[in-house]
Amino acid sequence: MSVDIHPTAVVEPGAELGTGVTIGAMSYVGPYAVLKDDVTLHAKATVIGHTLLNEAVEVYPGSVLGGPPQVLGYKQSDDSRLEVGARTVMREHTTLHTGSPEHGGMTKVGEDCLFMAHTHAAHDCVLGNKCVIANNTHIGGHVTVGEQVWFGGAVAVHQWCRIGDHAFVGGGAILVADVIPYGSVVGNHAHLAGLNVVGLKRRGFSRETIRSLRSAYRMLYAKEGTFSERLEDTAATFSETPEVMEIVNFIRENKNRALCLPR
Repeated sequence: MSVDIHPTAVVEPGAELGTGVTIGAMSYVGPYAVLKDDVTLHAKATVIGHTLLNEAVEVYPGSVLGGPPQVLGYKQSDDSRLEVGARTVMREHTTLHTGSPEHGGMTKVGEDCLFMAHTHAAHDCVLGNKCVIANNTHIGGHVTVGEQVWFGGAVAVHQWCRIGDHAFVGGGAILVADVIPYGSVVGNHAHLAGLNVVGLKRRGFSRETIRSLRSAYRMLYAKEGTFSERLEDTAATFSETPEVMEIVNFIRENKNRALCLPR
């Protein structure tokens, strides 16, 4: 299958294009970009820097992918990269930046994600598969996002936050602390409002698993004892439940980070 490049588009020498690539009117592809098979750039899309777009990625007008990190003192480097997973869609005016070399140099987005219009992910972010980022959401640098996380519109995520698998961040939230897997957070500043039960049901989690998660949540955030004691009690009680242990391990992995807590 041939490559379809509009006459008004610019593809710099050195860019690598797979088969079935479509590049729309007035789009720009820089010399270090790699577009795998069936990638589509709609009109006025821009791909610059050391950027890899995997199979069937779709980029809508006004989006700029691969811009340098917004870091004071940054100098152009071949070790500053962006990778976008297969079938991910970036709607109008999405911006994704490459990583900062002193922190590994990689910004990475998983497969089958949807970035709605006017969304941004900064340098050194890592997003898992099947994430949905609603309009006007901005994710700061070094943020780690798990699998199938959903963001409502107009969310602001502070740098270095961790967001666990299957979490939900409600529209308008300002997130400055970590979100446990399966958690649902809302507000300014965001607080934990329970579990993302709607998302769990939609993704086919069993009733037994959801009941176990609810029980573990109540134990973990009860008023009795210290949080450390409740965490260990939860781990002992639900040691055979992988989903609960995912929450426990998430908390244990970085005890220096603040957690979103219930009010």
